[in-house]
Amino acid sequence: MYNTKSIGNSFPTIRIIPRCLIIHPTEQVYLYGGQVTSWKNNSGEQQLFLSKKASFKPPKAIRGGIQICFPQLGNHGVVEQHGFARNRLWSVDESPPLPDTTSDCHIDLILKQSEEDMKTWPHSYELRLQVALSPRGDLILTSRIKNKNADGKPFQFTFAYHTYFSVSDISEVRVEGLDTLDYHDNLQSKIRCTEQGDAVVFESEVDRIYLSAPPKIVTIDHEKKRTFVLRKKELPDVVVWNPWDRKAKAMPDFGAEEYKCMLCVGAARIEKPITLRPGEEWQGRQEISPVPSSYSSGLLDPEMIQQMQRI
Repeated sequence: MYNTKSIGNSFPTIRIIPRCLIIHPTEQVYLYGGQVTSWKNNSGEQQLFLSKKASFKPPKAIRGGIQICFPQLGNHGVVEQHGFARNRLWSVDESPPLPDTTSDCHIDLILKQSEEDMKTWPHSYELRLQVALSPRGDLILTSRIKNKNADGKPFQFTFAYHTYFSVSDISEVRVEGLDTLDYHDNLQSKIRCTEQGDAVVFESEVDRIYLSAPPKIVTIDHEKKRTFVLRKKELPDVVVWNPWDRKAKAMPDFGAEEYKCMLCVGAARIEKPITLRPGEEWQGRQEISPVPSSYSSGLLDPEMIQQMQRI
């Protein structure tokens, strides 16, 4: 049994089911983790990876989609791996701020501190998330984090949209826009390295945090002839991850061969954590646009490409 709420002009776009929201025929969001788990294009092709072995029950995070990592990514902090936001049950935000999108198709979620959170991270906060689809099918996530401490204490955090893309064959994928950047290599005790190639390609396990990346990053899937353009605001860093074969086999919620058809590329704020005083609010945004595979990081914007195709 579910409730239906219409936010579009022609059909119901939000179905509220226990722990799950379907905000559009092409998109699905879970209240557990505040997590987008499905995003399809107009042809019905899935654009996000979701493991066939993913668990949808606490305390395990959902393996795939777009995980909200707060108040930390990885072990860059004092709480559990990738923070607790992805392991909590969120609520629909009944009084959200004014929308940052012109799209009629969006949903607003909210997460507040729990007694369990206070044991390891003793702060009062509000984490708001807006998930939206633009008229041309772009996926837009906007997060707001506010310090609600009544004791006058500031708090510090890091944040990431841990985004699992669905790809055809990881060996046929390249990520552009990260050349010459420094990165922390998590496979080598987080040592600082510099990207030497003109693009990131994949022949083995990769677990990196690229620092001070440009606002636009491009992931090109040659075999599917599909490209994702990722734009970000107030999220200077970029996480790139693929577990490859050995680690894939060791993860209980991940298929042994699934590393071949996924890649994580997500906007983050890690190297320079955010500090908020009581009453202060931070906002970050990630927008993903699917465009033709001929697109590269130095060429036209997605909207201009689509206009040219209509001519």
